[in-house]
Amino acid sequence: MLKAIKSVFGNRCPKCGKGKVYKDKNILFSLKTPKMNDECSACHNKFIKEPGFFIGAMYVSYGLGVAEALITYFIASQFFDKSLDLRIIPVIVIVMILLTFFNIKLSRLIWIYMFRSIK
Repeated sequence: MLKAIKSVFGNRCPKCGKGKVYKDKNILFSLKTPKMNDECSACHNKFIKEPGFFIGAMYVSYGLGVAEALITYFIASQFFDKSLDLRIIPVIVIVMILLTFFNIKLSRLIWIYMFRSIK
């Protein structure tokens, strides 16, 4: 399990663990649209299985967004007097916008790893 988490954040192929899924070196903190490789350079595993394969990654991205919003709320609420202060909402929105590209890339990687073939 720890190896899979390390591979997801390392942008590694789910089958062999050597090739890269995304063409960018730093996938977590770049503000560009994600460009994926069609297949692994080491084992030739196809990353896009069928048209519409990554539609399910939207559910993963939604879960990541909710978790990030809750974490942001609990951290930001420490700096306000009331627990439900409306000034927290812009803080949460800004954090969500800043983490958009991170969520897109990470949710696709998690989705690929969910449907990998283990041998």
